[in-house]
Amino acid sequence: MATAKKAAPAAAKKAAAKPAAKKAAPAKAAAKPAAKKAAAPAARKPNAAFMKAMTPSSALSAVVGSAPLPRTEVTKKVWDYIKKLNLQDAANRRMINADDKLKAVFGGKAQVSMFEMTKLISDHLK
Repeated sequence: MATAKKAAPAAAKKAAAKPAAKKAAPAKAAAKPAAKKAAAPAARKPNAAFMKAMTPSSALSAVVGSAPLPRTEVTKKVWDYIKKLNLQDAANRRMINADDKLKAVFGGKAQVSMFEMTKLISDHLK
């Protein structure tokens, strides 16, 4: 019988410990969103190198225009041109099929990946 008496208080201690643990968990969860809110007001500053106006080469200016533009705008305009003329490969959307204007920009390649495209475009900016 001595073991039965010891088992009952031990079970009561375990039962008491479990609700206490559950009450502690919401307090931790409430602390996490507060930490995220504190980090949110520090807004990212754009990199000045991306915002600098660059002059496109004659081959690239046939696609995006001859006015100096930041790199971000050049990339946007090239993508607008690609989407307008439906130049993305249907089977593999990462590949760009070049028309005559883009072949001059892509160094004569008929098809390039979208990651290679940004590298080839940067060669046409001064």
